Amino acid sequence: MKAMKETNVSGLKARLSEYLAAVRNGETVLVHDRRTPIARLVPATENAEDLNVVEAIRPLADAAKIKPPRLRRRTDVVRLLRESRDQR
Repeated sequence: MKAMKETNVSGLKARLSEYLAAVRNGETVLVHDRRTPIARLVPATENAEDLNVVEAIRPLADAAKIKPPRLRRRTDVVRLLRESRDQR
């Protein structure tokens, strides 16, 4: 087995082609998010049965349906901003 490379999310984004080339050559890449391992990039096998596809829990289209909270009373945001600036 070849050596395992490690990177953080920003490094992966910046050098994705390089890491994918390493994976294509049989290496494994471990991805960290703030020192916590979150993903492992490994070469794909020829056998499609080895792949495990996990469906999204909630499609992003549902996010558009979320309504903002209702305010209990009308608020004049401009007045609040002016008062805040006057207090400086």
